[in-house]
Amino acid sequence: MSRLFRDIAGGPLCADGSVVCIGAFDGLHLGHQALVRHAVARAHVLGVDAAALSFEPLPREFFAAASPPPRLGPVRAKFEGLRGLGADVVGLLRFDARMAAMSPEAFVDAVLVQRLRAREVWVGPGFRFGHKRAGDLATLQALGREAGFIAGEIEPLVVDGERVSSTHIRTALVAGDFEHAARLLGRPYAVSGRVVRGKQLGRTLGYPTANLRFGGKVPALRGIYATRVHGIGDAPRPSVSSFGTRPTVGGVEPLLEAHLFDFDGDLYGRRIEVEFVARLRDEEKFDDLPSLVAQMDLDAAQARAVLAAPHSLRFETQRQDYA
Repeated sequence: MSRLFRDIAGGPLCADGSVVCIGAFDGLHLGHQALVRHAVARAHVLGVDAAALSFEPLPREFFAAASPPPRLGPVRAKFEGLRGLGADVVGLLRFDARMAAMSPEAFVDAVLVQRLRAREVWVGPGFRFGHKRAGDLATLQALGREAGFIAGEIEPLVVDGERVSSTHIRTALVAGDFEHAARLLGRPYAVSGRVVRGKQLGRTLGYPTANLRFGGKVPALRGIYATRVHGIGDAPRPSVSSFGTRPTVGGVEPLLEAHLFDFDGDLYGRRIEVEFVARLRDEEKFDDLPSLVAQMDLDAAQARAVLAAPHSLRFETQRQDYA
């Protein structure tokens, strides 16, 4: 069971030392996975804990609080993914004004030395840290020599001639190119969470939905999609999903609403995963509920047709757990 910590202050978490990897880890794509697996492998060689270190909110969210950038996944998915990859300790440090003002030297001493007793630290290409991004890999290596740890950078991961990055994945998702996104992620793009109660409007309209919140983050997607829902029985359930703020009914918070075809059951409190297969259309504001229902009928028919097509199964066999 992985241990989670959020604070800089506190006693040592790794009595015998650790191998640390640092990153945003949004979406845990193939590049992130390579970094974490490298750190875990090195930790096994040294017989110490593997520690994955990230931040919540991410620095770019903190500095753009009025208009935060979109995220590939909620915070819980990041923690569960890092745990599944073998991290013994997961740090999701609270990025606030105090942390933003920390010098590279202070960060290394407080977190890497005092809390994690790092013996090795591994980062991805272009790593920067500390106040005004003053520190880089060379800074980390120099501080490590003084503190007794080594630091290194893994090579960027390239798939089909393209460097794997969260930015490229978000671009693919917005374009509705889920096959491209899946190649960079190493799995189909999906959002998981616990089903929460909504206003139950969908039920009154003939389209009951399983609703997932996105943890207060801005999702990378917005619109109507053909989807599959995992976590209900042995096989995924075909579905049509809306991901957005529901402008027709005055919604504000982004909500993922999945309508499962030919299903009648209570899913409240269940953890499910919604896999995105194809984009159908943009989210729209309708003049009235009958107009909305008429469009929902068309969306459901289109989603059924998409999911029944042979090409929609292409990435089903590539689904994989992090373990």
